[in-house]
This record gives sequence, C-alpha cells and structure tokens, in this order.
Amino acid sequence: MPTAATHVVPPPVRRWSTDAVAPAQRLDYWVGAICEGFLEMAATSGCGPGFRSTLESVPWGPVAINRVRGSAQDVFRTRSAIARSRENFYYLLCKSDSTWTAGQEDCSARLLPGDLVLVDSRRRYEFHFAHSADTVSLQLHPSWIEGWLPDAQALLGRRIDGQSGWGAALSAFARQLTPELAARPPLPAQLLTDQLGALMALALQQAAPAAPVAPSLRERVGALVRERHAEAGLTAADIAAALEVSERTLHRALAGGGHTFAQQLMACRMEAAARLLADPRFDRLTVAEIGRRVGLADASHFVRSCRARLGATPAELRRRR
Repeated sequence: MPTAATHVVPPPVRRWSTDAVAPAQRLDYWVGAICEGFLEMAATSGCGPGFRSTLESVPWGPVAINRVRGSAQDVFRTRSAIARSRENFYYLLCKSDSTWTAGQEDCSARLLPGDLVLVDSRRRYEFHFAHSADTVSLQLHPSWIEGWLPDAQALLGRRIDGQSGWGAALSAFARQLTPELAARPPLPAQLLTDQLGALMALALQQAAPAAPVAPSLRERVGALVRERHAEAGLTAADIAAALEVSERTLHRALAGGGHTFAQQLMACRMEAAARLLADPRFDRLTVAEIGRRVGLADASHFVRSCRARLGATPAELRRRR
C-alpha cells in the first residue's frame, strides 16, 4: 500500500538588519549580529550614522550559507575572540561587486570581483571591505572540509582565482548558493554540498594537492563507469560501493585527474550515443530508445545533452553520417 510522502520542513532563514535600530546604534548592533550569526568578531566602519548592513543565514548540514550586504567595513577575528569560542569553522568567501582584501595570520591577499578565499576561525583573520561588504560566506564544518582538502591549512588566506579554470566554476557555483536556495534546494542538499566539495578540490589541487590517490583507482572508476553507464540513475555512491571505497575517496580520485563523476558519466553516455547514432544497423531504434540504452530515460534530456555535447540533435547526427 503506498504511503504518504514525507513533508520536509525547509530550514528557517535567520535575518539580522541594522534597520531595526537607530542610526547611532547600528554598528554596535551589527557587531552583535555577526557574533550571533557567525562567531565572535569585531567590526569597524568609517560610514558613521549612514552605516547599514544585513545578514541572512541558513544551516545546511556540514555547510551553512550566509549572505552579507552592507556598507564598507573592516572585520577582525582576534586571539581573544578565538580563546572565547566554543565552536570553530572554515569559511569560504566570495564577493563579486568590488575588490577587497583578506588576511589569515601572515598571509594577505587582494581579491578581485569573483575571487574566493578560505579562512579558518581557529586562527586570526581580517577582512577589509573598502566599498561594500556584499559577500557570500559559506561556513564549512572542519571535518567536512578536511575530508575534501586534507591540506586545507596550506591554503588559508590565499587568493583563489575566480576568473579562470576550476576557480571560475567554483566562484559561479558558490555565488548561486543563496539562503533562499538552501531553504528550498532544487536538488538534495547532499548532492549540492558534494558538488561544492568536488569543485573546491579541483580549484585548489594545484596550490595544495589532495592526499595522493593511486592512479589505478581513477582507472578502476573509469572502467566501471564505462561498464555501467547505461544504468538509469547511476550514482557516485553506486560506483564507490562496488569498488569498496568511500564516496568522498571516489570524488577526490576523480578530482585529482581534473574530472567530476557527473562529467565522466555523461561523457561515457554521449560516446555510446554517438556510436549508436552513427551506425545504420541501429536506425530501427527511436531516439528515445537510444537514450534509454545509454542511461538517459528522459528523451528531451537526451536530445538536449546531444545538442550540448555532440553539437547536434540525434536526428541531425543521423542525417550527417
């Protein structure tokens, strides 16, 4: 007998705004807000009574999504604040509207719009927002981030180029992680947090390579994906279980070769589709059936994937041979 679907209550979005107090009290209110919403920190600003800021925050498993909007300001995490803290986190910050600077201990970076920086609240840091504080700040649990980046400490306070390569992909993805998305995610939250972890590993591997993974594991993953690509709904967890490794180990193995699981799976499916569409012996099969044979049960998704990855629809590919 079918059971009723379980209603999942989205996590609440917590909000703080200096509009709640008189202008003369706004900076003091803001310091209290960031201490409550993040961790204990100090903040200063030269904006006087015109100072305004807001913070929105949503808890999201090992990641919390925070969005700050507001006036120019300087933020400091001091040794005394660290000593009083009962919790600590890593933070990945991205700002897209203006330049700013960030420092962790003795490492300082000037960040361009779209760049990112990783800091650890167990060590002193400071942020200088000369024009505005509009920033996405992702709070990352230490055990989660260190699973993706075993050498995370070597990356602190360093500029992550958000304009090229995997850094651009990470920047674009991070900026899409808004409190509204976290409250009502379009996909399961774990899929999105795993994508975040994989992109961080890819973007940062050259600065501090992840823990060595035997090339043979990447080869085994690739061979098994090629073998099982036609299974609809195939996931990284399925392949990891078959290889008797953790899903995170699988993602790190692929990241070490510059790939993600989704990319490798789709590449195998499109290679198989191209072979079937190029062979007249399979002309009796409909486009939808070829899609099913390569693991894409949704015919429209199959057509869109062919156009994006093979440069033409399935029907056009058949006509061109």
